Order: sequence, then structure tokens, then C-alpha cells
Amino acid sequence: MFTSRKFCITALIALAPNIAAGQSMFRGGPDHLGVYQSAAPSLGSVAWKFKTQGRVVSSPLVTGDAVYFGSSDNNLYSVNRADGSLRWKFATKGAVNSSPAFAGGIVYVNSNDGRFYAVDAATGKEKWNFKTAGEHRFTAPGIHGGQPRTETMADPFDMLLSSPAIANGVVYFGSGDGNVYALDAATGEAKWTFKTGNVVHASPAVANGAVFIGSWDRNLYAIDAKSGKEVWRFQTGNDTVIYNQIGIASSAAVADGVVYFGCRDGHFYAVDAKTGAQRWSHDNKMGWVIASPAVKSGIVYFPTSDGTRFKAIDGATGTLKYSIENKAVSFSSPAIVGDRVYYGTSDGWLHSLDLATGAVRAEFQSDGSKANASKYIDANGKMTNLYPDFTLDGMIIGVHNMFTLGSFISSPTVADGVLYVGSTDGNVYALK
Repeated sequence: MFTSRKFCITALIALAPNIAAGQSMFRGGPDHLGVYQSAAPSLGSVAWKFKTQGRVVSSPLVTGDAVYFGSSDNNLYSVNRADGSLRWKFATKGAVNSSPAFAGGIVYVNSNDGRFYAVDAATGKEKWNFKTAGEHRFTAPGIHGGQPRTETMADPFDMLLSSPAIANGVVYFGSGDGNVYALDAATGEAKWTFKTGNVVHASPAVANGAVFIGSWDRNLYAIDAKSGKEVWRFQTGNDTVIYNQIGIASSAAVADGVVYFGCRDGHFYAVDAKTGAQRWSHDNKMGWVIASPAVKSGIVYFPTSDGTRFKAIDGATGTLKYSIENKAVSFSSPAIVGDRVYYGTSDGWLHSLDLATGAVRAEFQSDGSKANASKYIDANGKMTNLYPDFTLDGMIIGVHNMFTLGSFISSPTVADGVLYVGSTDGNVYALK
């Protein structure tokens, strides 16, 4: 089922050094390395927290004196970095489950209403919006073995929207309409549209003149950033029985001429950025990788969903350096700060590990987890009693129950010794 690993080469891209990580977009920069230049927070104190009226799976953007993030209450927020007080909020007509990006005084974000917005960073006023062909989740019959098996179901675990990347005055993002878009960052005018075969909720990585992005059609694409022409595609595994082990929701990271990404086919991949040829793959024993990997000094770091692991792998060889157990699934992309790595899990815990060994250095529990752990966490710290049954309705209820734990689906952002992260309890936390 998982042996098809095809690629085709239609052009070549000259490789150049990766763009240094900053604070301007998801994962720190367009190459998505997830490395932040800061003192390492201890997680010992809450500097502030800001409460929205929905779930926050959006990853905070920190730039200047402001923090920007989206919420499922349909708003994009800007709060003061110093104390978490509201600067402004911008209303869309759908959940803002995308992480914002910033360039030239404008904040860019994707909304579940099928529109992509450019908002003035200082005032919260709309600059322009771009209408896609419409958002929707990945759908398939009898997904994850749900009953009835012949019913076409939206995937309850497809909960993130593509987050924009900006490079050379162009903003790139994917859509549930199956397209990857390149827009002029100043005007919102479409430069090109690239059609894939299914939903695109992964976030694009931009490096070396190419856009690297995965689709639920099983392919990772390299697209020429200027022309929108396909350079190559790499095909991952298939699952036409219950559509569980299929699709790319993980956003790629690009380092040293290699594209690293996870897949719901239970594997993690390293692919040559120039040719699309597989360097290596790592078998997660059916465990999804939804998070975007972090890369530092040739080592790749990522958590898994099923399998509940956090792993470090040698980027050159694919050799496992360490694998530690989580007590819950993780969709949260790790952030590296000095000799620490930070990520969240769906039981409402944020973790700080020693980067070299994987040893736990600190943990933080969300308000939602404190309030509701007794309902859904057993004596061993494992989640339990989430799903009443395995129909689509039962899965939706189970995801809602999980979210009451204040899950950290959001990925941490770190600046000046403070970690910022969103939670499904509605809070954005600033932790020292």
C-alpha cells in the first residue's frame, strides 16, 4: 500500500543558501526551519494571556511591538507584545485557522470563508482581499473506518489552513479548492495559480527559487516561484480503503538542498530539492506527521500524531537519533531556541526538551487541561473516553472533547526570551 514513491523531473532550480529564519511568518521564515534567535524561555511564568471567543490553532506572529494571530471566532487579532492588551481585531466570515505573515507593514492571513486577506498592521484596516474558489476539508467515503462506510465524510482532523509565505514581493498559499496561489503582495493581483488534485492545507516553503508544498492528492510539488510551472512532484503512499494513510498536511522545511516533510501515510521523507529524488524515508509505523519539522545543524525534529512520539533524525542519513514518548498526539510544529526545543500536544501540555538528548526540561499546562483533564485523562496521563462511537458524528464529538483540554495545535513562536502559543481553550499564552 505504501510502496509507490514516484517522482518526475521537468526542470532544475539552482540552489542557494537558505534564507535565515526571522519572525515574519509561520516557522520563522519562508524556508520553515523553525529556529528562533532568542534566550530560551523556562516556561516558569505566564507574562500574559489573551482570551478569544474561539479556538486558537493559528500560530502567533511576533514583529515589532505586536503579536498577531487568528481564532475560530472568525477574527484576526493584534495585541500588544508587552502586556497582551488588544490593539485591534479584524473580522472575516470564517475561522482564521491560518498563521499570519508580515511584510511591508501588512499582515496576510487565510480564512475559512474562502478569502485571503491583507490587513494594515498598524490600524487593522483591510488593504485588499482575494477570493479563492472556496474552502473545504478533505473528504472521502468511510474516512478512518467511520460508519456508514459508503458515506462521503469531511475529515474532522483536517483542522488547519495553509499559512502564507512571502518572498520577493509575492505571497504564496494553498487552498481547499486544490490550488496553490501566488499573489502580488502589494495589490493582491494573481501572478499565477497552480492546480493540484485535491485539498491544499499545507503551508508553502519557499527557497532557492521554488515553492515546495504538499497536497491531499499525495504529491509534494516543487513549483517555479516566478512562473508557477511544475518542476517536479514526489508521490507518497495511498489508502483507498479508509483514507487514513493518505495526504500531506505537513508543511515542508528546506535545508542544505533537501526538502523535509511528513505525511499521513505514516512516513517522514527527505527529498532532493533540485531533482525530487528521495534521499531517505523514515517509517513512523502508521503514525501521521502533521507538524512541520524543525531543522538545525543537520538534525531534523518532529512529533507524530498516532504513535505519540517526538523524534530527532540525522538529516543526511535518516538515522534515528532519539525517539521519546508523548502522552498524546501532536500537530504542533516544534520551535528550536538554543539548546531547547518546544512543542505542544493535544492533551493541553507544552513541552521543553533538551535538543541533544530529548530529556524533558520543562512543561506547561493550559487552562483547558487543568479544568477538564479529569474527564478525559486517565491515571497514566493518556487521553481516554473522547469518542462516543466511530461514526462521523462520533469523531466530531471526540475532536470537540479533545479541544476542551486546551490542546496546543498551534506552533510556538519565541522572541526575546518569551514563548507565544495559541490553545484550543481560546487563549494565547505568553510564557517566560
